[in-house]
Amino acid sequence: MNVNYQKVLDKILEKLQAEQKVPRLFLHSCCAPCSSYVLEYLSEYFEITLFYYNPNISPEEEYKKRVEEQRRYIEARKFVHPVTFIEGNYCPEKFFKMARGMEEVPEGGERCFACYRLRLEETARMAYEGGYDYFTTTLTISPLKNAEKLNEIGRELAEIYKVPVLPSDFKKKNGYQRSVQLSREYGLYRQDYCGCVFSKREMERRRELRI
Repeated sequence: MNVNYQKVLDKILEKLQAEQKVPRLFLHSCCAPCSSYVLEYLSEYFEITLFYYNPNISPEEEYKKRVEEQRRYIEARKFVHPVTFIEGNYCPEKFFKMARGMEEVPEGGERCFACYRLRLEETARMAYEGGYDYFTTTLTISPLKNAEKLNEIGRELAEIYKVPVLPSDFKKKNGYQRSVQLSREYGLYRQDYCGCVFSKREMERRRELRI
């Protein structure tokens, strides 16, 4: 049975408002454009620490460009509740070790699912160590990401690390369209591939076919 994760989230947010609570959320971000709407939306309900952990991004220059855009967006915005920033370790060797044997798997398959887990597990671990009330990721805002799988992995990690995962499908309520609008307003760099060498290779192949 398909779950409407936005409706599940709506109920959690309604309960928080009724109780007048402002919990602490540890939010994994994949990039500034994807975080733009999510931060705008969730900062009404949470005190947020944005965690930028993306060892999948290559090359290093691309990684640095994206992380600086993330910092810039947070500094440029005013939020309802505080938003702080933590950059995780940039360790691409962890990603390549994880991807070994799956180099030829198409985008959106098992390699991507393993990458979701790699990033979400570090997020859940850090949320536990920091005593946060919830953790989640901005990844579900992308139409190209599997929200069902991301929520499934989040639930599994919540059991392991004993920190509740905030269910999400941020593309709902026109979230993706709003992220595009905010990217324009703030002049955010919107990359043309997910981040890893494999997604870049697929993007280049598609580009060649159009020529």
